[in-house]
Amino acid sequence: MTATIAALEARLIEIPLSRPWGPEVTEIRVIEVVITASDGATGRGFSWTPSIGAHAVHALLTHDISAFAVGRPADPSIWHDAWAHLHEAGGGGLTTIALAGLDLALWDLRAHRRDQSVTDLIGRRHDALPAYGSGVNLHYTLDDLVAQARRWVAAGFSAVKFKVGSPDLARDVERVAAVREVLGPDRTLMIDANQRWSLDAATSAMERLAAFSPAWIEEPLRADDIAAHAELRRRIDVPIALGENRHTIHQFRDAIDAGAVDVIQPNIVRVGGITPFLEIAALASERGVGLAPHLLPELSAQLAYTLPEKTWVEDVEEAGFAELGALEAPTGLVISDGVATGGPQVGLGMRFS
Repeated sequence: MTATIAALEARLIEIPLSRPWGPEVTEIRVIEVVITASDGATGRGFSWTPSIGAHAVHALLTHDISAFAVGRPADPSIWHDAWAHLHEAGGGGLTTIALAGLDLALWDLRAHRRDQSVTDLIGRRHDALPAYGSGVNLHYTLDDLVAQARRWVAAGFSAVKFKVGSPDLARDVERVAAVREVLGPDRTLMIDANQRWSLDAATSAMERLAAFSPAWIEEPLRADDIAAHAELRRRIDVPIALGENRHTIHQFRDAIDAGAVDVIQPNIVRVGGITPFLEIAALASERGVGLAPHLLPELSAQLAYTLPEKTWVEDVEEAGFAELGALEAPTGLVISDGVATGGPQVGLGMRFS
């Protein structure tokens, strides 16, 4: 007889950042979710949001999602029914972020029952993947940014990503030029505008920044404006990456089919967990676009190891859960010389302090 969900518990955890991501982002918030099955087995997952919405996510989990989940099969196969149930409150965003806590806990439970890691449960295809150094650094001085780029080079990264989108384009040009000088011609450089530009501003910016050979420009425009991204893609030669603020497979499909994107970047939590992430990855493969999971390397690497093609693991400086002291024990992920290896032996391996 299939075990059912007997209880769902959630707690909100505030994790101070060792170096703020800006004046208003001095901590990130995790909502840990513990599922107890009718046979007493447990699974642990989490939802995540850096600054906005954590209390709303916690409320969705402890009220609407808990009420839906209790008595249903303790298995990730309930995800689509759960999403349909929550859809009245929004097809994505807070609802999918909250659903990730349930989905991750159920995958952790399933993997523990089989004494496997989630990676091996899904099907491992890679033992090592390239990682890139990343930073939330638009507010850094030029000297601080250059010092960060030098740390990435010293750490062995062959690729790095940093922020652009300054009010003054000349500042962006100066900063990209300085980082490219540190990297040299053979390392990969990506830039991320975090939705700061209009279509015309992005066009003007990329006319200047293309000279530094960026591998992609990430979220140049408001993520919801797919038509503008498609037009920008017609205007520039630098590939466009987006997806950290897309929440459903339908939104990713629409962006791909509109010709708006070259590389999609689903955030596993923001899309609702492992179940929808795998469906989005299959869509990317079918449509022939690149995929690079967004943030959360302790989680993203586990799923990236299961994908048919090699992809990047994003390693944000001083932002990993283990680096921030948020975990009871390391997950086993190691990022060294620009390569991600290792991971949990069983389950997701993520237990928050």
